Amino acid sequence: MKILLTIRGDYVAPRFDCAAEVLIATCYDHQLLEEPRSIILDHVSAERICDIALKENIGMLICGGIEEQHYQFLVWKHIKVFDGIVGPYDPVLHAAIEGHLTAGSLFPGVTTWGVRA
Repeated sequence: MKILLTIRGDYVAPRFDCAAEVLIATCYDHQLLEEPRSIILDHVSAERICDIALKENIGMLICGGIEEQHYQFLVWKHIKVFDGIVGPYDPVLHAAIEGHLTAGSLFPGVTTWGVRA
């Protein structure tokens, strides 16, 4: 399965529609198959991220806040969406690979304001 995370720096981007970078990881049987790759977007756009998700055949998308219309579109396209995620993307990705990620999760390393603790 391919996993797409919207990121900003080392963290999950707080808003889906404002992410300028995505990380794509391929996993199978709870293990990464290859090094995750990063795509820097030429312009910030929720529609562009949705297009990438479809073109890359993404099975799971992880993000911070997302508008209902984009959430519903991705679910309609059979992409499992985990939204409301706050924290550094590395432990978030590992939780997703291991099957322990839940929507609305707050990961260690940030406060509620997104600043390192």
